[in-house]
Amino acid sequence: MKILVCLLVLFTGFSVVAQEASEETAAKNTVESFFVAFHNQDSLALRELAHPSVTMQSIAEDEEGNVNLTTDTYSDFIKAISSIPETTKFEEKLHSFEIKVNGPLANVITPYSFFVNGELSHCGVNSFQLFKDEGIWKIIYIVDTRSNEDCGSSLQFRIKN
Repeated sequence: MKILVCLLVLFTGFSVVAQEASEETAAKNTVESFFVAFHNQDSLALRELAHPSVTMQSIAEDEEGNVNLTTDTYSDFIKAISSIPETTKFEEKLHSFEIKVNGPLANVITPYSFFVNGELSHCGVNSFQLFKDEGIWKIIYIVDTRSNEDCGSSLQFRIKN
């Protein structure tokens, strides 16, 4: 009987781990789909991937060294992406993924480098918050950092004291 209980606990544990891994993969797939739509300037796909109340923010240092937080609407973001001329090539290269899932909430962190016409423009870290809405991961919040410095070194999500 003890062996049966141990096996049941063991298999249940494996099932929970497999389900968590599956949810992490699904959340990652949503972010990867976002970047496919982004690079293809696909406004319909970008809208499908986000919750209607999605918020977008950026953190960057200005020329005087002040760190600023800016907020944009997702609609303005989509308009800006859609209006980039075909002659301008842009690519955001993601370097890694850190994914945390807790029930209907997921956080996906992706260090990146952004290129315009093959030249490095800036680098930073994206943080995506996702909400599982009727079984589908939807982006509810995007915040990124932007820097022109230290782009050659390994990008890490760092917290400074």
